[in-house]
Amino acid sequence: MISLGRRIGGGLAAAALAVTLGVAPASAATDPTPSPVPSSVDPVRDAQYWLADYGIEDAWRTTRGAGVRIAVIDTGIGRGPVEFQGAVVAGTDVSGIGSADGRTPIGAVDGNHGSWVASLAAARGTGPGTGMIGVAPEAELMAVSVGFGSAATVPFVEQIAEAIRWSVDNGADVINMSLTTNTPDWDPSWDDAFLYAFESDVVVVVAAGNRGSGTTAVGAPATIPGVLTVGGVDPRGRASVEASTQGITIGVAAPSERLLGVSADGRVVVWDGTSGAAPIVAGVAALVRAAHPDLDAANVINRIVSTARPVAGAEQPVDPLYGRGLVDAAAAVRADVPAVTANPMGSLSEWIRLYRRADSGPAPSVPSEPVEIEPLPPADAAGRAVSPLLPTGETILYGTLPLTLLTTTAILFTLGVTAAVRRIRLASRTPSR
Repeated sequence: MISLGRRIGGGLAAAALAVTLGVAPASAATDPTPSPVPSSVDPVRDAQYWLADYGIEDAWRTTRGAGVRIAVIDTGIGRGPVEFQGAVVAGTDVSGIGSADGRTPIGAVDGNHGSWVASLAAARGTGPGTGMIGVAPEAELMAVSVGFGSAATVPFVEQIAEAIRWSVDNGADVINMSLTTNTPDWDPSWDDAFLYAFESDVVVVVAAGNRGSGTTAVGAPATIPGVLTVGGVDPRGRASVEASTQGITIGVAAPSERLLGVSADGRVVVWDGTSGAAPIVAGVAALVRAAHPDLDAANVINRIVSTARPVAGAEQPVDPLYGRGLVDAAAAVRADVPAVTANPMGSLSEWIRLYRRADSGPAPSVPSEPVEIEPLPPADAAGRAVSPLLPTGETILYGTLPLTLLTTTAILFTLGVTAAVRRIRLASRTPSR
């Protein structure tokens, strides 16, 4: 899996380039302890244990995915390998550094990643019983090349949004995204892009991420409601310690260890990661769509998750490591599964309604009825301007006159009292006879 949280265009999910079946990749050291090569007519085909263990060969008795298109949004699908001859029917580049058909590998480290992913989904093999064969070997592939890191001329979030829209517009029935951002949140611009895919009846399959690459829990786009997130297990069906992670959005689990992949130059390598588990499930989705062309995306996903094999000891109904269980291609194609009316992996539109409300426009205002207001009484006529030092009628009436009356009364009373006192004193001085 390509991991963006650790660094843009980060390395593979685990120790991905380990060993070829007989020839070591040019860019990788030979595994000091390679697994023994099976002794059969074709060791490549014999090493694909998931074909028998996960019901894929059984499902081929019903369909091989003819007529279904899988868009691989990744680092490009190589032109040379015979396993891709006749498989890639369309492509584009959204990074600004690839080729117009999406067939030029992008990235010095991850350039082969897109080819490995595509080969697990729909490789054609090199003969009837030789060479690597994909889960849906008659499905059509669409190569959508994206770039990671400073080399890309287009921001990553814009690349993904454009890649999804192009895939939908060019007839994708299934989209595979083996990448993560290592954070649960996603750019708001992805809302419209993923909604466009869901509303266009496209199944979107996403890898959960890997602890070996620093992903301790699922990150976007694996956290987006509506996508089918895939966790990883080892060849014995146990949750992978390094080549998977955990999270409540995991829908099903598929093999993520000791996987094969066809490189852009045609060499077959052994690699690990949910980057490989996702295209296995994307191939199963193609088988279901081919067998049941009348089903919408929600019911395709429902058939895959509802027919998954339960894992002993796992939490029910959803386990953070296994989701609903281990994918079972034969059951997903042929089991009797009741129809549903909603995507079991959730609704992005409902999530947007609940959590993007702050971004919505203001609520429309209800116009109020006009209210008649009685006219105000006429204003008092302006009086003649006078000096504030001159008395007015009100100050004379209510101030000067009362004060004068009080003062006069007080004076007369004082004079009367004084006169009386004087008479009393004079009288007291008159001698008695």
